Amino acid sequence: MKALLEDIPSKQGGASFYQTKISVPAFEFKWHYHPEFELTYILKGNGYRVVGNSQEQFSTGDLVLLGSKLPHTWWGKNEDGSPSQAIVIQFSSAFIEPFLKLNEGQAIKELLEKAAKGLCFESDALFVQKLRSLGQTKELESVLALLSLLQDLTAKQASILCPDSYHNVISKKFETRINKVCTHIQNHYSESISLKQVSDLVFMSESNFCKFFKKATSTTFSDYLNDLRINEACHLLLSSEDNVSKIAHDCGFESLSYFNRVFFKKKLLTPSGFRRGKLLS
Repeated sequence: MKALLEDIPSKQGGASFYQTKISVPAFEFKWHYHPEFELTYILKGNGYRVVGNSQEQFSTGDLVLLGSKLPHTWWGKNEDGSPSQAIVIQFSSAFIEPFLKLNEGQAIKELLEKAAKGLCFESDALFVQKLRSLGQTKELESVLALLSLLQDLTAKQASILCPDSYHNVISKKFETRINKVCTHIQNHYSESISLKQVSDLVFMSESNFCKFFKKATSTTFSDYLNDLRINEACHLLLSSEDNVSKIAHDCGFESLSYFNRVFFKKKLLTPSGFRRGKLLS
């Protein structure tokens, strides 16, 4: 799948920013970026959220603010077959910068600077109500409503999605390649995936591929793959009664001992300890 530079201005028409409600059969893996900031709230859905070099599970209520040109995608489908839905707001630096020059806008300015690494927030009923009502407002009221939402976010505790520096490379050829590789990994992480297999996908030698992948994601191929597998293992530990050995196999680990080592390195807990701790909390 080709990586896309999303053209937001063509969608927003004469409005100062773009807002939309998405309702689709499933969130498809579409690795893309755009110069605009983005605020996304998942009304209904679950799966994986990939932002820069971060990949985490998401579910209904996921609230994320992204900085300019930070690659991202949400992908997954609801088990009951119902549509996946989200509210998405995108706004440019040109739109927001005049407000950031005001003394009253300094908190929002700091918020958007932090959003360069992606921010995830806990949502609450009042914020969601304001977010939903934004789609009903027009003209200047909508601008004031958006500023109010951003001001609300400055008072919320946020987790950073990409703690490591992420260097986005916006070459079309480069992004087409990394998108092809990441899509393949997302679709086949539960199977055996060799370095040669992914290198061949983009017609590279294994050594050149390793340099390419590290440059694109700021992590190694094996660590990226293990992160995805461990995230899925966490989901299965909490949502199923399968034993640890079966979960390790279903997530693509050929050795239970290796799975246990990787799991402990990532979570600082054994798989069984993780399951007990989450179920008791």
